[in-house]
Order: sequence, then C-alpha cells, then structure tokens
Amino acid sequence: MGTENALYTILVEKIKQDALVLPTLPEIALKVREAADDPEVNLHKMSDIIGHDPALSMGILKVANSAILGRSVKVETVNQAVTRIGLRQIKSIATAMALEQVFVSKNEIVAMYLNKSWTKTVDVASVAIALMTFFLKEHKHTSLALDTLTLATLVHNIGILPILTEAENHPDVFANPTFLQQAIIKLSSDIGAEVTRAWGFSEEFTSLVQNWSDLTVLPHDVHYLDFIRAGAIYHNIFKNESTKKVLLKSYVNKGLMPDIDFMQTPEFLDMVADVKTMFN
Repeated sequence: MGTENALYTILVEKIKQDALVLPTLPEIALKVREAADDPEVNLHKMSDIIGHDPALSMGILKVANSAILGRSVKVETVNQAVTRIGLRQIKSIATAMALEQVFVSKNEIVAMYLNKSWTKTVDVASVAIALMTFFLKEHKHTSLALDTLTLATLVHNIGILPILTEAENHPDVFANPTFLQQAIIKLSSDIGAEVTRAWGFSEEFTSLVQNWSDLTVLPHDVHYLDFIRAGAIYHNIFKNESTKKVLLKSYVNKGLMPDIDFMQTPEFLDMVADVKTMFN
C-alpha cells in the first residue's frame, strides 16, 4: 500500500473508532471560556484572567484598538480593552487570539506546514472580517456577529492539525506534499468538526468548519459561510474561475458587498491590512 493511501486509511479508521489524537485548546482559552460562562463574572475578573497571559493580553489590546471596532481613542490596559470589547464578545475573541498557540510542533517539517497553515488561515480571516466590518456598517440589525466570525474563520481549517500530527508517524509522506495535501482536502473538514466538538464549541461552529468548503451547501440568506468563502476566493483557495464568479455575484445579490470588484478597492484593501495587524 502506498504511503499516502496508508496515511489516509489510518486517518479514516481512527475517525471511525474515535481514536484520533485531537489538539487541546490553550489553557488560557479554557479559563476565559469557563469564566465567560459564569453568570457571576465581571469585567474586572475577566481582565485579571486575561492579564496573566502576556500574549493574549497583547492580542486583546490589538483587537480593542483595531479598525473593526472603529474607535479613534486607543486603550492601553487590558481592563479598558475588555470593557471596550464587552463580556459577551470576549469569549470568542479571546479564544480566537489564543489559537495561534495550537499551531506549533517540535517536528521541524510539521512546524513548517503548521506555520503555512496558520498564515493562510489569517489571510482568509482578515478578508472575511474586513468584509463583515463593511457589511455591518450598512446592516446594523443583522443577527451576525463579528466575534463569532472571527473565531469561525480562525478554526475553519483546524482539521489540518490532527492530520499533520498523524503524518509525523509517516515521514515519507512529506517527501511528496501532493499526497499530504490530498489527505487534507479529503478529511480536514470532517476532522475539524470533531475538533470543535471536543473543544465544546456550539454546533454552529461545527457546521461552519464542516461545510465551508462544500459548495453544495449554499445558504439562502447572508451567512458566516459566505464571508469565509469570500476570503477563500480572494486567496485563490477555490480554483475554479466560474465558481468564484458565481459565488461573488450571489454575494452582491445578497447585499454582502456592493459590487463584484469590491474586494479589489483601496478602501477594502486598507481595511484588510488593518485587520491583519491584530494577528501580527
């Protein structure tokens, strides 16, 4: 059996047996999520929890001072940042800002793949978040929330982690990246869904991770999937040109963007650049 087929078969079998080693959320993200679910938590207590993690503190400050919140006066403390973001949104935002800590490995080759994956994830997220930021300016009464999209875009490709972890046991597969890429294309969505379930995310997130690349799933109304897919279109993850044009036209018709070329305008590109600074 070829190495690539062996890896694929092992992954499928482990999924069936619920035996796949799934990544765990960073401890700080777990603490924030637990605190956010506590009806007694307040802004001071949440700020104290976040303040114990320097990397997360910096991430939260970047979000609070970002263009997506549209504030000209900068905040300088974690308490001010949490107050600006709000307790309702902080659960998703803090989880999103901590996710980079999951994309690490002591294996040099795996680490390289994970770094590339995280970079691509941030690229897609930056476009999706920028697009929703413009959308929310014109649709203030939508039920869609920016914090939900931020977390959704950063976990949409999380299924790659268990695949690369398993691939460590089959180093030959790295000699031909095409084999590994095929396993990722075929399995990452389903595996990603398992990861979100293991992390205790809502079924909404599981559905987003499982369906974002399945273009037979086409929501009638504006949906988080649309924003994630717009990011994928922008970064040429969807290769078929006619498919991309059909999707973009549908986004214009749904009011997601004013015209099909909106994502090429200087105004939009500036927003993408501003959003991306949150992840640097």
